Amino acid sequence: MQLNQQLKRHRFPLSIISQSVWMYHRFNHSYRGVQEQLAFRGIVLSHETVRDWCLKFADHFKDVIKKRERKPSKKWHLDEMTVKINGNPFVLWRAVDEEGMELDMFLQKRRNKKAAIRFLNRLLGTYLAPRIIVTNKLKSYNKPIKHVYSKAEHRSHKSLNNREENAHQPTRRKEKCLIKFKSPPGAQKLLSLMGKVRNIFAVDVGRYKKKAPDRRLAFAAAQAIWLEAAQGLLSI
Repeated sequence: MQLNQQLKRHRFPLSIISQSVWMYHRFNHSYRGVQEQLAFRGIVLSHETVRDWCLKFADHFKDVIKKRERKPSKKWHLDEMTVKINGNPFVLWRAVDEEGMELDMFLQKRRNKKAAIRFLNRLLGTYLAPRIIVTNKLKSYNKPIKHVYSKAEHRSHKSLNNREENAHQPTRRKEKCLIKFKSPPGAQKLLSLMGKVRNIFAVDVGRYKKKAPDRRLAFAAAQAIWLEAAQGLLSI
């Protein structure tokens, strides 16, 4: 699929905009890092231009990928991690399935029962209820899971939740690259699309289990989803 069209009210073609947004969310680049990579190819723009593209189009790419990604398995892992934004601690709630596909992430101020209910309701509004839910020993999960997912089996044990712990690693790497996140809305938008991009380009590719021809086919399929989303920008 070719992306040579000129996006309305934008100076650069759709192919440059699409690749800039992809590089920022797929790799541990800052806006200036993306700017420098494009400059090496002879494409001169400012890092603020990259920033504007990422903020403007992130939700569109996330929504398209969400519709095209595979269905999650019936076993979910839930966990939370603390991130600092402008010196203030926030709790990042995340859910993944047993194969590592990120279902959702939600940045909140608290780590209590009310916050857990809010996060679980977000998941229930998007996906069918799972058969098994695995969490750590946080007691705030117990009653909300019984209330929201009454038929699901709840397993609470620290060593069972390694899948979720691994899912936090890309967030830590991006946080280090950016020298901390700058605002809660910006972090929510960035990490939401990061997870969806990783779902199709990393989890489904299966880099460490599949043979090279299978990896190439999986990458081509992921690329097709991204290009389809980029093509949809023409109608915005």
